[in-house]
This record gives sequence, C-alpha cells and structure tokens, in this order.
Amino acid sequence: MNLEISNLVQLLQGRSRQQPQKRAYTFLENGTTATAHLTYEKLDKQAQNIAAYLQTVAIPGERALLVYPAGLELITAFMGCLYAGIIAVPVHPPRPNHSLPRLNAIATDAQATIALTTASLLTQIKAKQVAIPDIQNLDWIATDNLIPQPENWHPPEISPHTLAFLQYTSGSTGTSKGVMVSHGNLLHNLQSIQKAFELTPESVSLSWLPHYHDMGLVDGILEPLYTGCLGVLMPPAAFLQSPIRWLEAISHYRVTHSGGPNLGYELCVQKIRPEQQQELDLSCWSSAYNGAEPIRPETLEQFTTKFISCSFQPQFFYPCYGMAESTLMITGVNLKDEPTVLAVEAEALEQNQVVKALPTSQNVKKIVGCGYPWLDTKVLIVNPETLTPCEDNQVGEIWVSSPSVAQGYWNQTAATQETFSASVENTTGKFLRTGDLGFLHNSELFVTGRIKDVIIIWGRNHYPQDIEYTVFQSHPALRPDSGAAFSINVNGFEKLVITQEVERSYLRQMDVDEVVGAIREAVAADHDLQVYAVALLKTASIPKTSSGKIQRRACRAGFLNQTLDIVGEWQQQPNLSETLTPIADIPNIAPTAETIQDWLITKLADVLHLDLDEVDPEESFAHYGLDSSVALELTGELAIWLECELEPTLFWEYTNIESLTEYLSTEVS
Repeated sequence: MNLEISNLVQLLQGRSRQQPQKRAYTFLENGTTATAHLTYEKLDKQAQNIAAYLQTVAIPGERALLVYPAGLELITAFMGCLYAGIIAVPVHPPRPNHSLPRLNAIATDAQATIALTTASLLTQIKAKQVAIPDIQNLDWIATDNLIPQPENWHPPEISPHTLAFLQYTSGSTGTSKGVMVSHGNLLHNLQSIQKAFELTPESVSLSWLPHYHDMGLVDGILEPLYTGCLGVLMPPAAFLQSPIRWLEAISHYRVTHSGGPNLGYELCVQKIRPEQQQELDLSCWSSAYNGAEPIRPETLEQFTTKFISCSFQPQFFYPCYGMAESTLMITGVNLKDEPTVLAVEAEALEQNQVVKALPTSQNVKKIVGCGYPWLDTKVLIVNPETLTPCEDNQVGEIWVSSPSVAQGYWNQTAATQETFSASVENTTGKFLRTGDLGFLHNSELFVTGRIKDVIIIWGRNHYPQDIEYTVFQSHPALRPDSGAAFSINVNGFEKLVITQEVERSYLRQMDVDEVVGAIREAVAADHDLQVYAVALLKTASIPKTSSGKIQRRACRAGFLNQTLDIVGEWQQQPNLSETLTPIADIPNIAPTAETIQDWLITKLADVLHLDLDEVDPEESFAHYGLDSSVALELTGELAIWLECELEPTLFWEYTNIESLTEYLSTEVS
C-alpha cells in the first residue's frame, strides 16, 4: 500500500479498505493458545466506535489513561484515542491487593481527564480508588461495554506534529516524565525499524513485552500495523512463568521478528530444559533483537550454544539501541551480520579511552556493538562537560538528531530544554542528550554506560531518588535524604543495593532485621524490585558533596570496596539452586497441603537467597520483597508440578504461604 501518510489513523484506514479480512493480530492468552484475533476491518470499526464515544465526552488534545491487562482491548483503545484526537497514556494495570501510587502519579502529571479500561478491571479499580482524588475524578470508561455507534465518528484533524501518546519513562512519584510522541515521530521510527529489520508483509512478529513499555508498544504492536504483517502477542506473565512458551510460539507461528531485553535470553538459557527443546525449530527467526538494557556477549554465546540444535544461528541476533525519548529505535546492526564483539582494555575504558585489547592483556572488557543509525538519524559522541565532539577512540555522551526524537517531556519545560535542545558548534540542528556513554568504532555504536544515576533492571528505568524516598519513609529509624540506591552487577545481572543512614537515636537499639524487612517490603510494593543488599550506615557518614548532595557513585564504590561505616547490613545468600532438589522435579511426590507448603518454603528461600528458617508461612510475600518476575516464575513452576492452569495474579490474591497452601491444596484435591 502507499505509505505516503501523515498519521496512524490514515494508516489503519488504508489497511482496512485494501485488506479488510487480513489478520492483523493474534493473542495467546496463556502463551500457547490463540484466544482472540483482530482483522484490519475489525480493528478499524472498533477504533471508530471508541472514538465516537470519546468525541462526546472529551475534546481533542485531552489525555486518556489506558489501564488494560495484556490483550487486544488495549490496541483498540489506543487506536480509538488516535481516531478521536485524544492523547493516549498507556499505564501498568494495578495488581490485586496493591495500591495505586504509580497510576495516581501519572494521572496527576498527565492531567488526564479520562481512563479507559475493561469492565472487569474497572470493578477492581473502583474498589481501591477511595481517597485518591486524581483517580476518583477521572471519567472511567469500560470500552468493552460501549454500545456500537461507529457511524457517529468524525475524523479529527491530525498533522505529523499532533501528539499521539505520552510514554512514561519512570516510576513512582515526582520524577514521572511523560515523553511526548507525535504521529510524525512514530511514522519515522516505524519506517526506520521496517528498513533496519527488512520487514515485509510476509514477516511475522511476536512480542511478550508489556504494552506500556516503549519496545512493547512501538515494535510489538504498532510495527506490525505499519509493515502490514501479522503481530502475535502474549502476556509478559506467560513468558515469565514459562520461557519455553516464547520459543514454542516462534517455532509454531514461524516468527521472523521477536526479541526483548538481555535478561529474556538469560531466562531461556537458565530455565528451558533439554527435553523441552526437542520439537523447536527456530530457523525462521531472522531478527532476534536484543535491547533495552546492557547486552552481555556471554548471553549471546550461551543462547546460541544451547539452541543451535534447534537451528538458531548466531547471525540471528540483532543488537540494537534506543529509548523512549527517540520513540524507540536509534541504532541497529545490519541484518544477517553476526554481532560485533569488541575487546578493549578495561582500565583505559574507565578513563574514557578506547584501546583494543591485545592477546596478552590482563584486564579486558568485551562490548557488543549496537549497530548504526538508520534513515536520516544522526549520532554524535560528545564530551558531556565541554559539549564538543569527542576525538576518535574516546568515550563520550551519545547525542541523537532525528525526526524520531520526541517533542519533549509533558509540562516539563526546563527538563525538555536540557534534554532535547542540545547543540554542537559547527553542527546544525538540535540534539537529544541520551545520558548514555559510548563510542563509535568503524561507524558502529558501542554503549559503555550511563552518565546519569538511572538504574535499569529488566529493561525498565528506575530513578534512584524515587527508591531512596521510599526507603527512608519505610521505617522511623532511617534519616531523610541520607540514602543512596544504585545497582551492581552480580553474575551478569543488575542487582539493587540500598545504603542508608540511621537516625542517631536508633544506633544502639536498632532491630536490623526489622528495618531491613521494612525496606525490602516497601521497595517491592512501590517499585516492583527485589533488594539485593542493604547497608545501614552510621549517622552523618554517607558520602556527600560540599553542597550536601548524595554521591551515589562514591556510595557504590564504598560498598564494593567495603569502606562504608556500616552499623547493620543484610545481603542475599548465594543461590541454593545447585544444592536443592525442587519438589516440582520429583514426580513421585504427591501434592498435599504439607508438600505444597514445603515446596513454597523451599522455592521462596531459593529464589530470594534466604535460609529456610528465615521463611515464615504466615508472613506476607511482600515482606520478603517478592517482585512480579519471581512471583510469575514460581507460579509457572507450580503449574507444571500441579498439572493445572494457575492465574498469574496468584501470589497477590493469596498473600502468604499459609493462605496460598490452603487454596492450592483445595484446588488439586
């Protein structure tokens, strides 16, 4: 079809006219079974119906929260917003037995007037929204209950500069930033992705990434629509419960285009058993993209070694680099080329110099290349202090100029000016300052780290000041504005560490276990993160600048070098999985109340690196800092042992081992 279009409404309407019955999306509700489909015509009609209603209750430019579980309803709601000229704001749906602080923060920042959701989820939300004015005052609309009236829809006025959606990049309270993505930004980035991955209408895309994540929305949902190929979707929970489902779906649907953050591939390496691989055929998978967090060369090698018998080839890997501020993609490799892995002198790299390692080099760091800019995107490496271009073989900040670069942050003029309006002498145009460090080698981008203190775990950005606020609020023994949150690398995984000063009055009477437990519980509840280690520090001892600002990098160095003035500490124990035999792997043990409770205690201790006697069946899962990825993994293993389907929300509906054991023993009896 002719892609001389200026917005996504024109795009979908063209698809609907020319290929009305072609399947646009297939949804695998449990990761294996196709439970719903959308054709272009059906998506067009449903979007018109939602838009027709929205045009009676809102004016173009207002913001609507999209509060949906994984599924096709989100797609129809997103397109319905575009059809009405409403700015869509995809958000993480609330979990059972959890409060709504993040949802409230985004609603407040976006100044949303409308919230779209499903009828079933709306019932749950309304039960929680008491005393939360910004949530309570929204006009909540269950889009699956609307009376069809597409004939009342009238196309809005849309230009390439019209905002399509706000992509919120960060977490919880005051630092939530809504990236303003226009129709023009989207179309340019979608074209870049199509060209870089050589996508055609015969391609097949598969995504398990969340729709409120830039990669899940732009590549997983919108790119298939742009290219005109089938988009297969599965819930993130289905993958996390059982990673084999991802590869089985690739094999079954002959998927050519699919990927995720590095950790997704790590889980496949660790969790998929040899007998599960026997029927896999991954020869179709021409672009296994890897982005959103640092790419480990060891992961690429281990994944290829494990699945080469399933016809996976090393050139299928597609390292790439991008961010929400550039809509999504900035650079990507050439399809069919094996990833470039560059070995450099680690000590030189720490001084922002790039020196190729020799065979005799002792301290070597391997870095995976993230490819090249596509279309008319430009990438510069700039000294972040002098704001001048870096010389060859010098590390600097990655700056980007592209029609994909978003319009700025919603209602944050100063932050927009600082991030989106950088300029370089003797170079025309404005540049996006990414805050990431890197260098160019043979014109290919290599990412080496970050200037900012942003913590990236599971491809999600977490701002340390958000976490630090949560920490000191969690217990009266902790001093306000006297903590640092940062991540360290543990066996290839980014782990969260908390260093926090203690109030002087608590130094002699502090219950360390109580304080640590409060910190872990609060961080898991507010940020969905597991804490790896906590260091409680003597009053007035945390590294600060002369102006009183916390020096997070100095705290990190002090933690690693064991030079902090610690008065109490806790750290996860080494993983016990090599010495424990999971009950789920022993087929002759029948699931009874006793064996189920033993299994839960053993597995919880294993995955959270606790001693068995630290796990109390009556204590809440939140107390142990259980995050969603671990909860979903445990649910998947339980389902295998019990030979039944279990809801992804299981660990939030039954909040401790005792209640969960009672429920499960009844279900399987």
